[in-house]
Amino acid sequence: MDNNDCLRRLRYILDLDDDAMGGIFSLAAHQSTREEICNMLKKEDDADYLECTDSTFTAFLDGLIIQKRGPKEDSTEAAQAGSKKRLTNNMIFRKLRIAFDLKAEDILSLLSQADCQISKHELSAFFRKPDNRKYRECKDQILRNFLAGLQLKHRPGEDSTKAIWDKALASKP
Repeated sequence: MDNNDCLRRLRYILDLDDDAMGGIFSLAAHQSTREEICNMLKKEDDADYLECTDSTFTAFLDGLIIQKRGPKEDSTEAAQAGSKKRLTNNMIFRKLRIAFDLKAEDILSLLSQADCQISKHELSAFFRKPDNRKYRECKDQILRNFLAGLQLKHRPGEDSTKAIWDKALASKP
């Protein structure tokens, strides 16, 4: 999934303003200006669009973890080591699971709210190390459904929320 799209969806799910977004970035020792954040949230066809790089989105996710769970003792070393890797859907999924303190049953419930049914074994395959023979790549559709479930949980009762996500899911391959 596109980092900018994930960032836009998380901003909506958590109902964050520009200052709150900047605060989350700063928790992970990543300085972003308000203009950069606004440009990352724009659509691709906008002239001021700014691509959210893997290292930038990793910083946001790490900041979200710190905001929701508190800092870890060795978080700066781990964040620096992790920021050099290519960010995959599996990594995004894992970081969101940690940030929201979700267990397997919670994730399966969120996915089922978004009309996506997978087994506990399929879910655990997403969180394995890539060299494990049971590892499975998380496809965009699974991550989109997970984000849709998070939205339904954190912003219940929003008008036409389900219709918006159904339309978004149908338009993506």
